[in-house]
Amino acid sequence: MNEQVVKRLAVLLSVKSLVTLALTAVFAALTLRGGVSQEFMLVYTTVIAFYFGTQPQKISDAVEEARP
Repeated sequence: MNEQVVKRLAVLLSVKSLVTLALTAVFAALTLRGGVSQEFMLVYTTVIAFYFGTQPQKISDAVEEARP
C-alpha cells in the first residue's frame, strides 16, 4: 500500500503534471480576477486536452501489456 502511494506521488511530480497544475492555478487566479485572455484560454485547453487525452491511452497500454 505504501509503495503504491510513493508511485502515485512520483507520477504526480512529473513535469507534465507540474505544468498542468501550474496552469490550472494560474487559470483559477485569472478567472477570479476576471482577466482570462483568449490566447491563455487556447493554451490552457490544449494542455488540459493533451494531459487528459493521454491518460486513457496509458491505461489501455497497461491493460494490453498485462494480457498473456
